[in-house]
Amino acid sequence: MKKLGGSGHDDLTTDKNRPCNRARRYFLQQAAAIGAGAALYSVPLVSSVQGSEAALQKVLNDSVAAGKVPFVVGMTGKASGVTFTGAAGDAALGVKAAPDTVLRIFSMTKGVGSTAAMILIEQGKMDFDTPVQDVLPEFAEIGVLEGWDGDNPKMRAPKVKATARHLATHTSGLEYEFWRGEVAEYLAKTKRPSIVAGTKAAMFYPMMTDPGTRWGYGPSIDWLGLMAEKISGQRIDVFLKQNLFEPLGMKDTDVEVRPHMQGRLAGVKERGGDGKFGDTDLAPPSNPEVYGMGHALYSTPQDYMRFLRMFLNKGALDGNRVLKESSVARMLENHMGPLKFEKMVTVAPTITADFDPFAGTTKTHSFGFMRNEADIPGRRKAGSQSWAGVLNTHYWFDPTADLAGIITTQTLPFVEPPFMAAYEAFEKAAYGNA
Repeated sequence: MKKLGGSGHDDLTTDKNRPCNRARRYFLQQAAAIGAGAALYSVPLVSSVQGSEAALQKVLNDSVAAGKVPFVVGMTGKASGVTFTGAAGDAALGVKAAPDTVLRIFSMTKGVGSTAAMILIEQGKMDFDTPVQDVLPEFAEIGVLEGWDGDNPKMRAPKVKATARHLATHTSGLEYEFWRGEVAEYLAKTKRPSIVAGTKAAMFYPMMTDPGTRWGYGPSIDWLGLMAEKISGQRIDVFLKQNLFEPLGMKDTDVEVRPHMQGRLAGVKERGGDGKFGDTDLAPPSNPEVYGMGHALYSTPQDYMRFLRMFLNKGALDGNRVLKESSVARMLENHMGPLKFEKMVTVAPTITADFDPFAGTTKTHSFGFMRNEADIPGRRKAGSQSWAGVLNTHYWFDPTADLAGIITTQTLPFVEPPFMAAYEAFEKAAYGNA
């Protein structure tokens, strides 16, 4: 395998003890274990025809008061500007939650990484159907797991070559261990690290199915980020800064916690068996071998809203264009053909609950986001795009209704019912259905 160069940052303040903190060790050990009071903030608002500020803020206040979250930040916006911003609770000891609270956004990184690839596709430097191994020959080492010969995995070559489109839509065959027990068993028996280790070796999960045959959530976007690095000739964080973060004014979005962000970094909580939240630690590794585009970013709600509003504005924000209108339209289409989003069934309940958003409705995947194919009564419209991060940082954007929403905290388990109840109430309020 070709080894990527180190990151070599000297101008950063790291998230304390990130490479070896307790919860991150626990997160990494899951595979082995399984196999064996707030105010509105002064962000400029534009008038909204959707939910009222009072109704939205009430959802945030009530969610903290009821113990659904220890703190929460919520925002809504449309193409022309932010329509609501509010928060409730303390993000850290003595630090009130706010729109500029710094969060570990984990899988909210995926939409950003996919957008990086879309920029290169627009530039003609790659294509949706570029085979991954044509850019990264080492990807050809990955086979499909068919079973076991004792403790030795039985592998075969995939029937088709995985492409950039397969990576962006989670149809590459790569799946996470937290929702696929066979992957956890593979990591445990082969002693391979979890993807959040930040090493190149950690990228080599087995395929569970042939590319293009099933939606399965996993580390695909980490490989898409490596494709973007190789094709652009820039490390992914440098590419993102130049092509997305600086043009969009996302000053608090980075792969590291910079000094100006440190004082606003939220704490992480985990719900215990008694139903109460306790302190824990979980974060991407600092200065890793690979900045994985599945999980590596820190951001703030107000920064990420700028990213979402760029899509509502069809590729531009405040006069700065990062994608053509035609590229945005193409990116947000269904890119997985007849395949559909599959219910995510947990095998690690302390990390995540089951996830089947809007059960019974059809969901597909665009080149970057889960895509709803039907209107949800009182909520988002068909064509809406969304995703989330494992510490319950969630977002959606609805081009038909010209509405984007963010509701975030920093808690485990992911998508636990109390949080999802708060999310539903917030989204309904955003559409004026509180």
